[in-house]
Parts: sequence; C-alpha cells; structure tokens
Amino acid sequence: MRHLNKGRQLNRSASHRKALMENLAQELFQHKRIRTTLAKAKELRPFAEKLVTIAKKNHLAARRHVLEFLTRKSVVKSLFDEIAPTYAERNGGYCRIIKLDRRAGDAAPLAIIELVGYEGAIIAAAEAKHSRKKEADEEKAKPKSQRSTKAKTKKAEEGEAKPKPKAKAKASPAPKKAASKKASKAEGTKAAPKSTRTRKTGEK
Repeated sequence: MRHLNKGRQLNRSASHRKALMENLAQELFQHKRIRTTLAKAKELRPFAEKLVTIAKKNHLAARRHVLEFLTRKSVVKSLFDEIAPTYAERNGGYCRIIKLDRRAGDAAPLAIIELVGYEGAIIAAAEAKHSRKKEADEEKAKPKSQRSTKAKTKKAEEGEAKPKPKAKAKASPAPKKAASKKASKAEGTKAAPKSTRTRKTGEK
C-alpha cells in the first residue's frame, strides 16, 4: 500500500519527473494551452497553480522561489507581470483540463490543459498560426515565376549590407638580384678543361 505517497510516478525517476513538470509548466505559461496525456495534465495542474499563487505575492523572495523551478527568465517575467495580476481576485482554480480522445498507437488518454481567462488570446494565436500556414501553402502552390520575391529581396539587401572584402594588394615583384661576381666571371671567361690524371708507370 502506498500510504502518504500521493501523486503519480509516470514511469519516471524523481529527478526526471521533476524536470518533466518544470518543462510542462514553462510551456503552459508561455503558450497558455498545451496538449498532453491526461495523467500528466492532472499532475501538472497543482504544480502550476502553486507557482501562480507564489507569483501573486510579487516580491523578490517569491521571484527567487519560482526561479528554482522555471529556468526561462522570459516565462518568469510573463508569470509575474501578466498572468499573476489577472488572478489577483481569484483563489485557486487557475487551470482547466479538457479531456480528449485516446492517442493512436498506444491508446493513451489525451487532454488539454489551459489557463482560465486566456481563451481569447489562445484563439487569436491559433488563427494567426493558421493564416501563416495558409499563406505558406498558397505560396508553395504558385509556380516559381509567380512567387513573391520577398526572400530574394531580403537576400539582396543582406548582401548589400555586408561590406565587400577588400582586395589584397598584390606584392610588387622583388627586384632581380645583381649577378654575382663569380657568375659574371664565368660568363666572360670560358671554363678551363679539367686536367686528366695520368697514371705513373715504373721504369725497369
């Protein structure tokens, strides 16, 4: 019996489970909504809500406490300056879990966990992402001749902005050395033939 051992193991070690919760919380605070398994979402909700409660205190010790769990400074800034003030008059219940179908492959139950009160921002972000994807698909469908030249002009501007490398100054050819005295003498006078050695023979 697992008495006084609340929580799910999630088939991970303690350090791995802690890192998983920290990463999921950072993604939740950054995107306001994430899609994961139901077990992970149920474990993440109390973890994330405690961080929001700490951030509502809005002092230096609270910020340092949160930084022990969240490593991205941009996410911590968003949590203290944007998310926590919206829940100033709300006592808990900052996250909502929406159950989904089972995942194809391992049949794991899926769920969406999101921050309450950010539905408009989530919808706007999803619409912007959908419009960008649609524009990219339409651009790919066009023939090459009709495609927009934004990328080409950008590359050309980058090429103009980069300073051209300076041409290396060619080194002037070194002056020819004056012929040595020996060479001049050799040119003026013909080389003498080598003397042949004669073998001395003894007389009888």
